[in-house]
Amino acid sequence: MKVENERLNKVAVLKGGISAEREVSLESGAAIAAGLRGAGYDVTEVDVQNRDFSVPDGVEAVFIALHGTFGEDGGAQARLEELGISYVGAGVEASRIAFDKLLTEQVLKQLEVPVPGSEVLRAGQARTLPLPVAVKPPREGSSVGCHLVFEEKEWNDAVSEALTHDEEVLVQQFIPGREFTVGIVDREVLPVVEIVPEKGWYDYAAKYKEDTTRYVVPAELGSEKTAEMQAIALKTFDALGARGFGRVDFRMTPEGELFVLELNTIPGFTSHSLLPKAAQAAGIEFPALCSRIMQTACL
Repeated sequence: MKVENERLNKVAVLKGGISAEREVSLESGAAIAAGLRGAGYDVTEVDVQNRDFSVPDGVEAVFIALHGTFGEDGGAQARLEELGISYVGAGVEASRIAFDKLLTEQVLKQLEVPVPGSEVLRAGQARTLPLPVAVKPPREGSSVGCHLVFEEKEWNDAVSEALTHDEEVLVQQFIPGREFTVGIVDREVLPVVEIVPEKGWYDYAAKYKEDTTRYVVPAELGSEKTAEMQAIALKTFDALGARGFGRVDFRMTPEGELFVLELNTIPGFTSHSLLPKAAQAAGIEFPALCSRIMQTACL
């Protein structure tokens, strides 16, 4: 149920967390806290280090900046509901589904949202998809454990590493072409961003460690293709039950065919992050972006 927020004042930002993305979450959380302070909020930063975290008395609502496990998978959301505290972003069940690439794929296929061809493998099982493919742990974010495999000699190492993160791996058809992302804030679909990594693969380092990736915003697409991508992004957002804010990632073939890769229910807010870039292109400065999302908090 949505809370009617006339104007929140005392809020908290959850950052850090217990996932492989803790470092990025600390950075996102610090940036969000600074943005909210800039917008006039009384902000407490909470470094989450276990599943039984607490929130200071008097906090009216929480901005969750926890990436990965126990952030985007519904765990932190369930804890906040147990505490009776409103929070921004997708609820428990929507978070659980969106964080799980296998469940996401099932939902999107049912609604005929275009996704790459795929199969799920466990250790020792043979691949049937032809190379090239993308190998991904089903329940990680920020490209943790993800690999592109173009040659057979790369296959075993890619699968072995991905299996250190989960007991099964998602193997997806690699979609050649260009990569894009579309942010959504309070149901406003933001300008499309094109991601142009120097090495051709937008991995964890390209996302957070390096300054070589080029971002084109608004993306250089015709108005028709832009509108198509934005419409699919909102359809994906709604299909997975998201709310408040999120970001949908795409690949587009040289022929212009679109494929949804995933929905990020808690996208990054670091200096490299894409949602703030898209918001800025739409005329929404960072403190206003943080405030607008904060005001969507609900329980």
